[in-house]
Amino acid sequence: MHIFKELIKGNRFNLINSFSRMTYAKATVLGGALKKKKGGKGGPMTEKRVLPVETDPERLVNYACGTNIFKTGEDVKLLPDSEYPTWLWDVRTGPPPPLEELDPNSKEYWRRVRKMAIKRNTQLARINMLK
Repeated sequence: MHIFKELIKGNRFNLINSFSRMTYAKATVLGGALKKKKGGKGGPMTEKRVLPVETDPERLVNYACGTNIFKTGEDVKLLPDSEYPTWLWDVRTGPPPPLEELDPNSKEYWRRVRKMAIKRNTQLARINMLK
């Protein structure tokens, strides 16, 4: 009803404000890791729940801890290295290769160049705004 009153008045600014007030995003609790806590003026506060951490070294070496998402059951048991495909050991887990090592004819090279250019232009725009 409030929106229609604004339309009748012809006040576009108030109409836009009305829409923005009605369509704001609501806070959500993520994955059950946060508990709602009754709060004061600012609304309900969230409190972090302490998750259990595996400390048994034997279990850490033989199982992929945290892979069981069900209440019952067991984590996945790790197999010997010979049971896994050979390409798994060649997967790069560290930082990405430097730009000089990439092939200039690849998509990855040009994506990286574009990302670096965007970052540089953003920094230059910030510097120019401060002047």
